[in-house]
Amino acid sequence: MIQLSAEENVVYTIAEEKLTDEDYNKIIPFLQEKIRSFGKIRWYFEMQDFEGWSLSAMWRDAKFDFEYNENMEKIAMVGADEWEKGLTQLMKPFAKAEVRFFEINEKQTAKTWIKE
Repeated sequence: MIQLSAEENVVYTIAEEKLTDEDYNKIIPFLQEKIRSFGKIRWYFEMQDFEGWSLSAMWRDAKFDFEYNENMEKIAMVGADEWEKGLTQLMKPFAKAEVRFFEINEKQTAKTWIKE
C-alpha cells in the first residue's frame, strides 16, 4: 500500500507492506507530473512494516529510476530494518541524486534534510 503527497517539488511517500503494480499505477504518474512541473524533484520515501516489491513492481521501479535518474535531486530513505539501510547503500552508486538513509525515529530530521 502506498500513500502519496507533495509540497511543490518534494514528494512524500509512505510505503507499507509489499508494493505492487497497482501502487505503481499511482506512483509513476504522480512522480512524472511533479517532474513535468518542477524539472527536478526530491523524494522522501518512508517504509513502515515494509516487505519490498512484487517482481513486476520492482521492474517498474527500476525502469522509472533509470529513465528519470537526472530528475532526482535528493532521496531520503526512512526505515527501521537493516535490509532497508542496505538497500539505500545499494542505490547510491546508481543514483545521480544525493541518497541518505534515516532511522524511523529520525523522520523529522529526514523531512528537514529533504527540503534543505
